[in-house]
Amino acid sequence: MAMKIYVRERIKIGEGVRQPRFIILAVAGGDLKIYAHHFRKTELEQMAKDCGADLVYLEPMPEAEHGSKNPEATGS
Repeated sequence: MAMKIYVRERIKIGEGVRQPRFIILAVAGGDLKIYAHHFRKTELEQMAKDCGADLVYLEPMPEAEHGSKNPEATGS
């Protein structure tokens, strides 16, 4: 199995703010230690290239489901 790095965009970041926009949520299929919390897209791409991993960008959760313990209950 190829290594995969699962990332998503940070929620509480504004437009035009010069801060890293992504968070690594999980790494599957490899041994990778991560010592930071937030990453820029170019940093993620470089890590994936060096490790031979695939980047998986997760879709954001709809606002209606934030805080819901049972997303199926909303009819999705």
